[in-house]
Amino acid sequence: MSEGTVKRLEALRKAMKKNGITAYYITTADHHNSEYVSDHFKVREYFSGFTGSNGDLLVTEKNAYLWTDGRYFVQAERELSDSGIALMKMGEEGVPDIYEFLEKELKAKDVFGFDGMTVTASKGRRFAKIGKEKGFKLSYKKDITCDLYEKAPFPISQAEVLSDELCGESPEKKLERVRNILREKKADSLFLTKLDDIMYLYNIRGNDVAYNPVLMSYAYISEDVSVLFLQGGAVTSALRAHLDKADTMIMEYGNIKKYIRHLQPKTRVMIDPGQVNYSLYKQLKKNCVLIPGVNPTVDMKAVKNETELRNMRQIYLKDSLALTRFMLYLVKHIGDEEFTEISAAELLLKYRKEIPEFRDLSFGTISAYGENAAMMHYEPGSMGEVRLKPEKMLLVDSGGQYNGATTDVTRTIVLGDITEEERHDYTLTACAMLNLMNARWLSGCTGQNLDILARKRMWDEGKDYKCGTGHGVGYILNVHEGPHNIRWRAQGEQAGLKSGMCVTDEPGVYRAGRYGIRIENLLVVRDWKKTEDGSFLEFENLTFAPIDDRGIDRSLMTETELKYYLDYQESVFKALEPCLSAEEKEELRKYAGLDKDRVTVPFTV
Repeated sequence: MSEGTVKRLEALRKAMKKNGITAYYITTADHHNSEYVSDHFKVREYFSGFTGSNGDLLVTEKNAYLWTDGRYFVQAERELSDSGIALMKMGEEGVPDIYEFLEKELKAKDVFGFDGMTVTASKGRRFAKIGKEKGFKLSYKKDITCDLYEKAPFPISQAEVLSDELCGESPEKKLERVRNILREKKADSLFLTKLDDIMYLYNIRGNDVAYNPVLMSYAYISEDVSVLFLQGGAVTSALRAHLDKADTMIMEYGNIKKYIRHLQPKTRVMIDPGQVNYSLYKQLKKNCVLIPGVNPTVDMKAVKNETELRNMRQIYLKDSLALTRFMLYLVKHIGDEEFTEISAAELLLKYRKEIPEFRDLSFGTISAYGENAAMMHYEPGSMGEVRLKPEKMLLVDSGGQYNGATTDVTRTIVLGDITEEERHDYTLTACAMLNLMNARWLSGCTGQNLDILARKRMWDEGKDYKCGTGHGVGYILNVHEGPHNIRWRAQGEQAGLKSGMCVTDEPGVYRAGRYGIRIENLLVVRDWKKTEDGSFLEFENLTFAPIDDRGIDRSLMTETELKYYLDYQESVFKALEPCLSAEEKEELRKYAGLDKDRVTVPFTV
């Protein structure tokens, strides 16, 4: 792969020289800042050879650099080997971010190029600011990579209409909520480019982006206008009838720039600079007054309504049952059947497909055995066919898209003998997950306030994991959803946790070249109680899959942690018991350690 990467970089540098560009930047995004992108937009992957979902490539006349986060350090080092691309480990001490790098390396009269349709307005504005200060120019109107290789077709799929019964609120009511916010902000209109926001607002779905059930689209909403921009092939008669009820007009996706050009001068348009791309931002800025802010739909869709929560509880139980049956089958047959990382993932998918509401995976399943689990976003098959043995551990991070939920869950399965160090870290991970799951806190707290509850036991030992503890999850939408998250490091303005928000709880321990452990549940914020000191919140757990008791050393747990652990394992058994055969019940009791004496001498802090 490295030889091919070198040749591709050579071709890119020739195109840069032809277009008078000194440094060219390629990020991981489509025209809508999607986390996952279709093959058409995998430009950074093509020119770098790095297959992770997050990475920025900068190519200069003589050098090349790739920035990625801690989830991908191990993977990136392997995939960039011998490519001539230097790995820039984001967040690590002494490593400049892309902006700091440009400030230091680019000079007056240089030209910094990028495709303005794939870079957000926020990022493009920072590039422009640095360019003005340093004296270099920006070239963003042309994607110079278009002629360098044959890209996959632009994604397109037919629109699917979701019922109000499935969504709990009609597009008409959602549009009215948006318009109320526009009035409060004294804005004439809202321009939406974020795909999951648009799908949420109009109760539609599609298949234009891998794992995310969305359509390539834009939306423009004012007091008396609602326009949805779609590719012609996406439009069906059912969609037209659905949108007619919401008094929404359909226009051709490719006409968005023309529509923007013809907006009334001085129209006050609300946009999210962190989502709208730089090219459209510059077009809007020519004759409109821009009101920057987070899309109001972000907060709206983050707080799930009662219909959504009811459906999620039902689906998460079914999803947990599928995962549990997979784990029980795997540990039972690991010694007499042949499994690989890939076949294990396929077996889990088979169990999920038996659920009537199943649509697709919510992301590519991470099935990582032994040392491969140290790579947080490892892709099974990237190291060839890796055979599982009745030893070590298998980390499986997976999820599904269902008519009723988007799921995300991780379990680390003990396949045989493990070391005391591994058992120690497995126990720490379980304690971290359970400590956060059982949290109660004062209303107004953010995920940053709560993150320490998961990390404390690890920090007490000088250990950490190079990622956040949790992220929001969509409803039949993106598996990663804002505005809230749980992480210790602040990233912009922190969103308070509100009743109805869903968030993952997924601490871990990762030891490069040896093993990786992650345990993940999905939690829903709910009201706890009000006292004279204020309103308090807590979590409701939606994931009912057992933790592998063979990885647990109960003597390392405090009395409280031991209670959390045993109570959780018992709640799993109680939730799944009605669906299990007598044999499965016995296997689950043993796997969850419920066949042991509950009384154990606990760890003392």
